[in-house]
Amino acid sequence: MTHPHARELSTAELVSALLVGTVGVLMVGVQPIVLGALVDAHQVTLEGVGLVAMGEIIALGLGVALGDILLPVTHVPRVTLWAALSAAALNLLSTTCSGDVALLAMRALTGLAEGGLVWGTTAVVVRSANPPRMGAVYFVAQTLAQALLGAVLAHGVIPAWGWPGAFQVLAITCLMAAVLAWWQPRHLKPLAPATLSGFEWTTSSVLPLAAVFCQLATLGAFWAYLEPMGQAVGLDAQAAQSLVSVVLVMQVLGGALSTLLVRRLPPLTVLMWASVILGSVVLYIQHLHPGETQGFVVACAVFGLVWLFMLPFHIGLALRADPSGRLASLVPAAQLLGSAMGPLVASVVVVGEDASAVPWVSSGFAVVTCVLLGAWKLRAPSAPGN
Repeated sequence: MTHPHARELSTAELVSALLVGTVGVLMVGVQPIVLGALVDAHQVTLEGVGLVAMGEIIALGLGVALGDILLPVTHVPRVTLWAALSAAALNLLSTTCSGDVALLAMRALTGLAEGGLVWGTTAVVVRSANPPRMGAVYFVAQTLAQALLGAVLAHGVIPAWGWPGAFQVLAITCLMAAVLAWWQPRHLKPLAPATLSGFEWTTSSVLPLAAVFCQLATLGAFWAYLEPMGQAVGLDAQAAQSLVSVVLVMQVLGGALSTLLVRRLPPLTVLMWASVILGSVVLYIQHLHPGETQGFVVACAVFGLVWLFMLPFHIGLALRADPSGRLASLVPAAQLLGSAMGPLVASVVVVGEDASAVPWVSSGFAVVTCVLLGAWKLRAPSAPGN
């Protein structure tokens, strides 16, 4: 699908945009490592970790949404520069913080700045010649970058310089994004106004974003409590770390497959089946007994494969619902907010170290996603590519 507002973007502009957006979500991928180091150093309590993590993710999603509402796309390079410099400064200031409230406030501010970086990338992606495929490349790039940074932090930086070193490295990556602002496109055109594109906020236009939100909540609820669920079936710490590597490999494989198939498969059908598979996987895990570690590993591998495979189809669905690109520009915000809401809801059913009820929450979000997608299908039966 070629976007109606696409223009010829140079390779340098596309690569720069993808790298800037990747920097914007680096912390999301390495949060368990960094926050774990903060807990070990008694800089944040175990109870406060979830709030700090969700505060940054929610602020990041809000930053993307506010950028779409308030910022002109002709200022992408300028916004990228100031957002990157702000994020770098806030990461450095994070090294001076201690306590749940202080870190929550500082990381939330950092999330807003990171949202500015992701907003610029989204503005480029939705105006590229093939937004779904470009989105697939972006998701693979950020996964690989998060994995690399996570390995560097866990095996090099934190053992040598402690938790402040992690924030210092993040600040350096933000300064790299500031340099990349030079190559950000300066001539992006605003999307067609609603009077020309025919776009209006209705139930039909909200349903795709609501489905994206709930589908990411499905992922977030399960992923946040992967470790205690793994321990319940008999995985030790080393096995759990190896499992993360397995899931990462499957995510990259899913993203690679998506880049090949995202133009050939109907978004609605893919996302419906993805929710069915995810819901089935987590319910299967819920019924595993102690000692059935192999089944748990296989189920998590399938979960990881579907995870990254389906994400680019969110952009495709948004473009089916609204070819002007306005909905597509809000997809990252819906994804981030959903990924924060999942763990928040799941935390309500966790009792101590017992996370056995979490799969019910995750599968519940999967069911709601199917309902929302079905409702959109009924309200927009003529949408192409269903």
